[in-house]
Amino acid sequence: MSSKRILLTGLSTYWGGRLAQALERDPAVEAIIGVDRRPPKVELHRTEYVRVTDSHSLIRRIVEAAEIDTVVDTRLVVDSIVTTPRLAHENNVMGTMNVLAACGGEGNPVRKVVFKSSAHYYGAEQDDPAFFTEAMDRPHAPRTPIERDIVDAERAVREFALRHPHVTVTVLRFANGLGTALRTSLSQAFGLPAVPAILGFDPRFQFIHEDDLAGCLEHAVRHDLEGVYNGAADGVLVLSEVAGLLGKQLAPLLPPLGTSLAASVLRRAGVRISPETLGLLRYGRGLDNRKLKATGYRYRYTSREAVIKLREHQRLAAIVGDSQEAYRYERDLEEFLRRSPSVRPTARRPAPAPSNLAPGERRAGLAPATRGSYDDLGADELIALLPSLEPAALAELAVHEREHAARPEVMKAIASLQGWEARA
Repeated sequence: MSSKRILLTGLSTYWGGRLAQALERDPAVEAIIGVDRRPPKVELHRTEYVRVTDSHSLIRRIVEAAEIDTVVDTRLVVDSIVTTPRLAHENNVMGTMNVLAACGGEGNPVRKVVFKSSAHYYGAEQDDPAFFTEAMDRPHAPRTPIERDIVDAERAVREFALRHPHVTVTVLRFANGLGTALRTSLSQAFGLPAVPAILGFDPRFQFIHEDDLAGCLEHAVRHDLEGVYNGAADGVLVLSEVAGLLGKQLAPLLPPLGTSLAASVLRRAGVRISPETLGLLRYGRGLDNRKLKATGYRYRYTSREAVIKLREHQRLAAIVGDSQEAYRYERDLEEFLRRSPSVRPTARRPAPAPSNLAPGERRAGLAPATRGSYDDLGADELIALLPSLEPAALAELAVHEREHAARPEVMKAIASLQGWEARA
């Protein structure tokens, strides 16, 4: 592994935090520094967080002072519902240019840049190819501000690569991500009682599971991958298949004409669908993922499996609450736990945030409003959901089941899974 001293931008993003956690487990990585305007949302032990803007002069000082050899830029905003077009442009285009400026220049130690991009680079149009390869450009001009931002940001990355041939530059264009920790306009649409669709259209969708999204970034850090790579799982599903796998009906609520106007009506009702998602709901998109797989990366989930995992989470969300307390970054506490000689090495972890649930409710992560729903589940239904639980949640669920229904077949299934986790 050539990357030893790594700088991550966008540490507060899901993929930034997950990548930092993965790199922390590798003793060959000497230093991990994460920069962001907001603190990290996951617990980190070796990663040093620096609150800083996208100013190239500030980032350059970190790069030079810490002798950074690899920069991973994960800040790109790819969903227009999360911020305004102006702020998205400042982050996506101006921010990318500033990060790249901090990676160049005489004597700069950076030898690798990994840029997280999006399949929105290709757009979604009626005459698109069945699968976009990395060698293909957009068939049409960008239609939305986010698409323009992504095209402009990638142009800046491409120009940087041409000016700095000694730097390995990797661009990862990700398909739509699915997972329990990802909150996008598409995941919101899939979370509705019925999946919204455009009347007369059943578009193709290709996904990438959140674990593979972080895995592709880690793979790019660990290997020297020059150029552009599509990040997408195997398999393509039409929207009606997605709805069926989610156990929901397809609802053609949006007319083929005046779709944007209808989407604005839905937005006032609390359903936010971005312009990029509207394009996908009409025409869909497919990505050729063979180039990245040829470098040795193996996807853990297919598109179908990613949707099935999402359904399992949606079913559990109505029954089992979050078994893990939300992580909250506190600078003074972090400094104490990491630096103080009074703290035992085994205790260098942030304390969990206090729970607002009563002790009986906290067990098994059961939210007060859903305890009855849990008891209403049949044994077969509950056993089918058990593999989706994390080990901590499984242990809490075992306590709850033992003290309440104590169904032998459920207890046996839990014990079997716990034994498998212990062997793993």
